[in-house]
Amino acid sequence: MPERCKGLGLIIVALMLGMLLAALDQTIVSTALPTIVSDLGGLEQLSWVVTGYLLASTVSTPLWGKLGDQYGRKGLFITAIVIFLIGSALCGLSQSMGQLIAFRSLQGLGGGGLMVLAQAIVGDVVPPRERGKYQGFFGAVFAVSSIVGPLLGGFFVDNLSWHWVFYVNLPVAAVALVVIVAVLPGGTTRTRHTIDYAGIVLLGGATSCLVLLATWGGTTFPWSDPVIWGLGLAAVAMLAGWWFVERRAAEPVMPPRLFASRTFTMSSVVGFVVGFGMFGALTYLPLFMQVVYGVSATLSGIHLLPMMAGMLTMSIISGQAISRYGRYRFFPIVGTAVATIGMFLLSRLTENSSTLTMSVDLLVLGVGLGMTMQVLVIVVQNAAGYEDLGVATSGATFFRSIGGSFGVAVLGSIFTATLDEDLRQLIAGVRLPAGFDPAQVQADPTIIKRLPPALAADFLHVYADAISTVFTAATPIMLVAFLLSWFIPEQPLRKTVGAVDIGEGLGATSAERSSLAEVERGLVRLADADLRRNYYARLGLLAGLDGIPPAGVWIITRLDGEGWVRGQDLADRGKVTRAEGKPYADQLVAAGLVRRSADGESLRLTAEGDKVAAVLLARARDGLRELVADWGAHPELYRLLDTLCPQLLGADADRPR
Repeated sequence: MPERCKGLGLIIVALMLGMLLAALDQTIVSTALPTIVSDLGGLEQLSWVVTGYLLASTVSTPLWGKLGDQYGRKGLFITAIVIFLIGSALCGLSQSMGQLIAFRSLQGLGGGGLMVLAQAIVGDVVPPRERGKYQGFFGAVFAVSSIVGPLLGGFFVDNLSWHWVFYVNLPVAAVALVVIVAVLPGGTTRTRHTIDYAGIVLLGGATSCLVLLATWGGTTFPWSDPVIWGLGLAAVAMLAGWWFVERRAAEPVMPPRLFASRTFTMSSVVGFVVGFGMFGALTYLPLFMQVVYGVSATLSGIHLLPMMAGMLTMSIISGQAISRYGRYRFFPIVGTAVATIGMFLLSRLTENSSTLTMSVDLLVLGVGLGMTMQVLVIVVQNAAGYEDLGVATSGATFFRSIGGSFGVAVLGSIFTATLDEDLRQLIAGVRLPAGFDPAQVQADPTIIKRLPPALAADFLHVYADAISTVFTAATPIMLVAFLLSWFIPEQPLRKTVGAVDIGEGLGATSAERSSLAEVERGLVRLADADLRRNYYARLGLLAGLDGIPPAGVWIITRLDGEGWVRGQDLADRGKVTRAEGKPYADQLVAAGLVRRSADGESLRLTAEGDKVAAVLLARARDGLRELVADWGAHPELYRLLDTLCPQLLGADADRPR
């Protein structure tokens, strides 16, 4: 386990910047898409600006995680930043929709590395005593990005240009790159893996084929076209190959045995639909607002706030409720029901709907998604055996991310097909101005503003109808998720699973941690919270230290294994003056547990103090052991406790006040 790293504050800031960039780029383009379409054309390809990023980041995540374990995370994180920088610069320079989609995929490849490696590096550089605090910081990054992303995208479009949605990444990522190169230590523990390259390629290829099929089928190509059939057959062949490979892989990216669990299968399907609904709404609602309502890009981001606020608030509330009461089945059932209602309400929006109506509809959808997203990860973790905990967690977030890709692609196809048909019917029944090309309406929706008022109203109705059809189609899909959520069984909540992480609920990119790292994450969060609640008073009683106040117990644990420690250093660690800490030290000296140096400046434990410290450590280890007992007897868990326990005791932040 790491000691405090030099320059830790700078490293954490750089890691948070990297993760913020990757998280923002999942949502920042949503409010810029209408302007991008107006500039580059290609309305029928709009969905791939989002899908390309999501697919690349999701599929590459397992590879980044395993390579980082095996070859060192510093070099891989630098590589991810460079790829993200290059992708961002090329996105801003794009001259066509095809170029933008390709460069967004490159950007997503780097973004996947930023997300997974930033979280892993925290474990390399942050001592366990402080890790719970920093996990909270990274969770806040996801929360901030979900709220700020659409607003920033709109702000850059209105005040600079859509190109700055991507250019803004360059200085921020450059700062993160310089700090990581200069400050992050390169020597970390390496873990050898048998990387499942075949499984990653086959799963990624099959997913890409299915998303392309959903995008092109019935729009770019007829359903009977050989291209569509070829994509379908290729997807089936790769899925069959993936199933065959995974059954024999030493470290499968997603073991087929996971699907034998009803909990995992049902939760994955529900998570898929939740991602489907979330990213579908984020992609097409700004188009509705900017084209139909005629609001600015910034204002369209503000209009999305009720949905994002509902998601964030309910994610926090549901996580806290589950942690407190240990019951979770209620949330996905009610959440998908509320989200279904939200989708239905959005499907009824017209060009005449009020802003208040739209805000209420979005709030309902956000509340439903927030009650579901984070809980599904908890459900899967709770049902998995220890040996599958890591891959089950990454599998749950993988399906949510892929659901987002499918949602944007499928709903994009529905939008394009409906818009084409509605435009044909409109054009056949109205007189168009001389020289007006109706195809321009799809390439640049802003042209509608230059039409005569009556004709403009007709075209706005066509756009409103096409976008409302998107949510009409999404409503029964969300209803299916509601029905399937009833089949998710409830089991007694494992203690470490109850230590929820809001970042896991809001991030679209898959998590990638080993089973041991998953347990450690929950254990550190639980211990971090427990250490703040009269822990040293309870620990002293368990160890039979009658008459020693909690602050004295803290000093013993802080001195354990340290040798001589200067009194001023001990006071600085506890964030007190020497005068404030001296009475406790004097009491320990009088009890024969601590002795002072000849000059009176330093302290260390006596032989009797070492014995007491060993008892305190044993009692603390027993407490941690109870927290992981529901995972069964696993030697590596006990080794984790032996290593973790002495590093958790005596943290600066948990000194009794």
